[in-house]
Amino acid sequence: MRAEERQEYVEYVSGRLATLRQVAYLLCGDEHRADDLVQQTITKLYVRWRQVSHVEHLDQYVRRMLVRTFLDERRRPWSRVGLLAALPERPSPADHRVEDAMVLRAALAQVPRRQQAVLVLRYLCDMSIEDVAEALSCSAGTVKSQANRGLATLRRLLDAEAVSALREGN
Repeated sequence: MRAEERQEYVEYVSGRLATLRQVAYLLCGDEHRADDLVQQTITKLYVRWRQVSHVEHLDQYVRRMLVRTFLDERRRPWSRVGLLAALPERPSPADHRVEDAMVLRAALAQVPRRQQAVLVLRYLCDMSIEDVAEALSCSAGTVKSQANRGLATLRRLLDAEAVSALREGN
């Protein structure tokens, strides 16, 4: 494909992408599948651009391509395969993991930056002391002391959170 044709293609697709995605979503009802349908359609369009770029009603032609891509996908045997026998259970309202993570993140944000960096790299990214030292350009002893201080600060902050939560609960 020549550079001019490629530029025409990119301009056309860029201008119509939102509309194509909306049509695909209306067809399948799933954002992710809609994105896949649009991707397949614009890939087919790219391959045929030289022949179809001069079609009189190009928008209708591309919309038809999108619908046919959707229908072809529905006809294929793999589209009927379910990846799960049953849908997974939704977390119950009693599940406080998300809330705990938010409290931990808020407390971590109050720890001094260097200690915060050490804690994140060491415990959340599961890096070794040596790797953290290399990443932060400091010694292993500095990483150990910063981790120790950071954990102490975090414990103090979380204990204060627990005490205030107990007071609010009473």
